Amino acid sequence: MSERTSEDLMLIERAQHGDKSALNELVRKYEVRAYQFAFRLTRNPEEASDVVAEAFVRVFNALPNFKGNSQFTTWLYRILTNCFLDLRKREARRQTLPLDAGVQTDEGEMERQYEDPKGTPHDSLERGERGQRIEQALKKLPEYQQAMIMMYHAEQLSYEEISEALDLPIGTVKSRLNRARVSLRELLARDEELFRM
Repeated sequence: MSERTSEDLMLIERAQHGDKSALNELVRKYEVRAYQFAFRLTRNPEEASDVVAEAFVRVFNALPNFKGNSQFTTWLYRILTNCFLDLRKREARRQTLPLDAGVQTDEGEMERQYEDPKGTPHDSLERGERGQRIEQALKKLPEYQQAMIMMYHAEQLSYEEISEALDLPIGTVKSRLNRARVSLRELLARDEELFRM
């Protein structure tokens, strides 16, 4: 058992016995990592913050039932992924407005203003053409495939850790991750000059 794992288990045990400072320490220890993972999934700072906040509320509520059968981080990634998927389901049910719909203000109707999702020209240059194409292609994948690619490639979780986090057999994780990679490769094949396959 690693030092980090045993330290986590000690903090969890203290938190399960009502020690709020232990829970706060767990949150402080993992909040940046949780936010980075959530941001990679959402690509939106506000949504990432919402996902992390919801995940830590769920951690707080479920902590008394945590048995320690998996690492705390694996459990946290599962909760973060579920919060992300729940957010997407809620958004899909949300009523949408036409792009040309105006906004009613005290001064009358005003044209709706939209933020450019590409950011500033400086941001676009910084990310580069390749990063933009990968990001666009990732958004076209189903959310569960996005999550698996992020867990494996960005968070560098092992198949075993992803299996625990998503409560799936390792064979299923490998096949779904492979399908996600194939789908991503097909989406990027149009840009042969940028991505030599």
